[in-house]
Amino acid sequence: MKDKTLYAGLADTLSQLIAKGAIKSGEKLPSIRTVSKAYGVSKNTVIEAYLLLESRSLIHSRPQSGFYVSGEATRVLPVPTVSNPGQEAPPKEADGLIGKVFQNLNNNSITQLSLSVPDQSFLPVAKLNKSMVAAIRALPGGGTSYGDIQGNARLRNYIAKWSFTWGGNLGMDDIVTTAGAMNAISFGLMALTKPGDMIAVESPVYYGILQLAKHLGLKVLELPTHPVTGIDVNGLREIVQSIRLCLLVSNFNNPLGSCMPDEQKKQVVELLTEAQVPLIEDDLYGDVYFGDKRPKPCKAYDKAGIVLWCGSFSKTLAPGYRVGWIAPGKFIKSILRQKAFHSISSTALTQEATAHFLENGWYEKHLIQLRKKLFHNSQQFIRSLGEYFPEGTKVSRPQGGFVLWVELGNSINTAVLYEKAMAHGISIAPGRMFTLQDQFHHCMRLSYGLEWNDRLEEKLKTLGKLVAQ
Repeated sequence: MKDKTLYAGLADTLSQLIAKGAIKSGEKLPSIRTVSKAYGVSKNTVIEAYLLLESRSLIHSRPQSGFYVSGEATRVLPVPTVSNPGQEAPPKEADGLIGKVFQNLNNNSITQLSLSVPDQSFLPVAKLNKSMVAAIRALPGGGTSYGDIQGNARLRNYIAKWSFTWGGNLGMDDIVTTAGAMNAISFGLMALTKPGDMIAVESPVYYGILQLAKHLGLKVLELPTHPVTGIDVNGLREIVQSIRLCLLVSNFNNPLGSCMPDEQKKQVVELLTEAQVPLIEDDLYGDVYFGDKRPKPCKAYDKAGIVLWCGSFSKTLAPGYRVGWIAPGKFIKSILRQKAFHSISSTALTQEATAHFLENGWYEKHLIQLRKKLFHNSQQFIRSLGEYFPEGTKVSRPQGGFVLWVELGNSINTAVLYEKAMAHGISIAPGRMFTLQDQFHHCMRLSYGLEWNDRLEEKLKTLGKLVAQ
């Protein structure tokens, strides 16, 4: 394992054991703890090795049980291919497609596989209501007054403390609250770029980031991205001198689900620091992990203050509250200036309510239950895709977050599939939405943030039949 990344070397060792029959088909692999001790590596390294083996379809995970060697009777779909975006201007934009997909956002009669948000039943609404009542009582004028421009002090203090879950060393004065993660990202882009600047992003990437960049007059360079480990550091190194800024969703990328290994994150931060290129990091999904430990963000390796760490409670607690934040490092004055220009202060009531919820210890308990439900859902979705979708289908194996990236046969256009699915009350997110290039026409994003039941499985079965047709 000397000449390879530790987890890749360990994966090769285990794959050889499987090939030789030392670990037989259908047999459970040793526990993460056992392998960690046996090979003298960290648990995180073992997890990354197992995920890599799963991406090769050599093993598969079972909910609350562990990892097993795949057998001939078990149809395990391979993971999608590594993206290879070109840099030529696309023949047409995807704005019309995006608008079409989300015009029925609140139509409850449609199975919304296109939305990367938790089902209403997953949210602690009763406790949030208690926190809102407490906030009205605590704030001057019941929350009708302007708040501090930097944001609610109690909330910023808790976010700073919460950063200890990934080894962060932040104080409340390092945090600026925002109206969600996209608001935080927009402040960062407006503060650090000007029209005509080039920024680098993953490919595929959340369509909202692409729309925002276009609105600000920025050029977008899409980086090749692995469905398990994220961007290729060497690919970033080749273009780093030509970009003004880098923007990454390092943990459970939306829509691909990739999570960069720690060593890779460290290399990215060191590379960008040397090149003096800021990194806006969208860590929106970091708390929704399925392993035994929260993955670190790139911010954990930031010594020079070049990483602007962004997050939000929109995906974990209350989408409608619009409570987010940014820890902008050495750029904090520029961010505060943007916030003063564009919003003056944040919404006092929802921030105070969120702070009350967090301080009562309810957030940690809620996350434990949310992760269990989402992990179970992800496994049910992957199983269903294996049963109902045709040969040639590929699906991501996210270890956190809300979404699956599905790659279909090259002859299938998911924009056309969307229209057929809508006739059956099913909404999907076609892959073309997640790029500015002429690619991903045969891909789609599916959300497993819905309540799992027989009706939902029947919808996936119907979708599989439409793909097969």
